[in-house]
Amino acid sequence: MHAVANEDDHFLPNKIGRILLLSLEEVIGHNGVNAVLNVAELPDLIRNYPPNTIDREFGFSAVGHIQQALDRLYGQRAGHGLALRTGRAGFKHALREFGPMLGMTELSYRLLPLHMKLKSGLEGTAELFNRHTDQTVHLEETPEAYRFHMDLCPLCWGRRLDQPGCHLAVGFFQEGLAWMSGGKNFLVEETACAACGDAACVLRIVRLPLD
Repeated sequence: MHAVANEDDHFLPNKIGRILLLSLEEVIGHNGVNAVLNVAELPDLIRNYPPNTIDREFGFSAVGHIQQALDRLYGQRAGHGLALRTGRAGFKHALREFGPMLGMTELSYRLLPLHMKLKSGLEGTAELFNRHTDQTVHLEETPEAYRFHMDLCPLCWGRRLDQPGCHLAVGFFQEGLAWMSGGKNFLVEETACAACGDAACVLRIVRLPLD
């Protein structure tokens, strides 16, 4: 097992843990990742990223510790920005690893009207999390927005915050929506967070692009 966990922990596939660390390395560099892993008390992961497998061995607690370490090393404001950038970088890795499974790299998907492409992409992402991770999510639709509910969320696992802190997810969906739409920007905001005492972490994704 690559990420230290306790008996109350939940798990992501090693593949997702590897994507997280590779994406973070793109943003802060190899030495930066080593510093984060030391502060996060995850030294076993230094120069030893998880294997590219779907075995559920990367603990939610490891993800929460990494986010907390970013805030401690860089300050909360800068840490949030780095998490956003890491989430954006993570989308292209995730697309390469999971896109074929979801049909998102097929020409038929890319030719769909934008609203159908967004709906299909979000539904597929929710299904992927529910099927291959211990994370439980569901998608809610309103006339003006989607709400992506993360009922069990690794990004703020074990943390207590005074404002929503799942910036990795916000960045991931910002980049994903830009890719789906051919470069348009969408409003993605976290409106509830378990680390703030809410029942679940909720991302609000406005259906129409900003530009």
